[in-house]
Amino acid sequence: MLLFLLVLGLSVLGTDPTGAAAVSGNAGASITAAGANGTEAARTGPVYVIPVKMTVQSGLASFLDRALTEAEDAGASLAVLDIDTPGGRLDTAEEIGLRIRNAKVPTVAFVSGKAASAGAYLSLNAGDIAMAPGSTIGAAMIVDQTGEAVQSPKIVGHWTSEMIAAAELNDRNPDIAAAMVDPGLVVELRELGKTKERGQILSLSAEEALKVGYSERTAKTVSDVIAWKGLSGRSVVEMKPTFSERVSQWLTQPGVSTLLMIVGIAGVAIELLVPGFGIPGIVGLLAFGLYFFGQSVAGFAGMESIVFFIAGIVLLILEMFIPSFGILGILGVAGLIYGIAGAAYDTGHAVRSLGIAAFVAVFIVAVFAYVFRKRGIWNRFILRDRLTTEQGYVPNAPRDEWLDQRGVSLSALRPAGVADIGGRRMDVVTSGEFVEPGRPVRVTAVDGTRIVVKEIEPEE
Repeated sequence: MLLFLLVLGLSVLGTDPTGAAAVSGNAGASITAAGANGTEAARTGPVYVIPVKMTVQSGLASFLDRALTEAEDAGASLAVLDIDTPGGRLDTAEEIGLRIRNAKVPTVAFVSGKAASAGAYLSLNAGDIAMAPGSTIGAAMIVDQTGEAVQSPKIVGHWTSEMIAAAELNDRNPDIAAAMVDPGLVVELRELGKTKERGQILSLSAEEALKVGYSERTAKTVSDVIAWKGLSGRSVVEMKPTFSERVSQWLTQPGVSTLLMIVGIAGVAIELLVPGFGIPGIVGLLAFGLYFFGQSVAGFAGMESIVFFIAGIVLLILEMFIPSFGILGILGVAGLIYGIAGAAYDTGHAVRSLGIAAFVAVFIVAVFAYVFRKRGIWNRFILRDRLTTEQGYVPNAPRDEWLDQRGVSLSALRPAGVADIGGRRMDVVTSGEFVEPGRPVRVTAVDGTRIVVKEIEPEE
């Protein structure tokens, strides 16, 4: 469905089921295993184990930032990133990689499963890399949302340079990092006695990564990694995402956030146009509430975004009842767009998702409004009641029969007054002239409920 049509500009990294290649790097100077052990042993804090076992997206970035900040505040001896991920978004991977490089505690990437795509990039940004037997690293070719390889030289070149820069942080072979991204490269792997041919994406097993210098250690468990670093006696703190963070990670996924916007827009619009149901409005507001909850827990949505969103809803409601020549409606739509886009991790992506959501929601609202068209708000401006005799409404009798009949004014006509026409007392008017009481008159016109008379001479 349209919910799964995402923009190519937000390309995500692909995965390769055959394996991956290992890369490492820390923003600080390159260090050897022995040097790293000495630095970590000099610290007295606990060892933090941080799981990276989900798709690389904005929710993971928020969790890793919180975990590393807590480790820094606690003066941790080491932060072990337990990595098993298929990859994810390019922009998020770059953000997380920068956070790892700038960490104030020593870091080790422990690839316990696969560090594919963006996972390989995260591993390269750690101080050291350890891999479990059977694990893989690499396969960082860029693909779009349909799984097709991105051919843009600009995008491929940028990501290749990012991978190379991360590899060079710890003096790793940059050609290997480039071969993980670009299938057009031919790279000779002398340590392995083979060549990465054109059209292939490089992936390395744990043994291969160790031989080519893309990992420093083969370890079966996190405990083996900690022992390798000489920190076996330190307390271990295992970081886990909170319930709200797990919910936020799911809610902030591009497809889910777009779905929430569709439900929110459709629900609120249906409640405004076809009032009286209640359920669509409640569901719509609940969807928007979940959207802002996810973005807020992830650290993207500020209070100003929520305020603008609520103000936009209020202005749209007022537009339905207060004539403003569309001014309130325009301001309301602007408030909604600013609130939703400002609350997202990527404003541009949020605007595109909002456009998709609005298109789908308009179709849903149109169908719903047609089915329940007799209950629409527009019926408030259309008189649909029929004034029938069966309902007790009796129309005025026709008065054409009084035309040209004669009578006598019973009161002064100024110009309205009372006259006796054909033996019946009736309210009459003149064309503007004054008529004294007792003067003969003739009906000259009948206009709806009004009877117009004119004074005549007695002989007439």
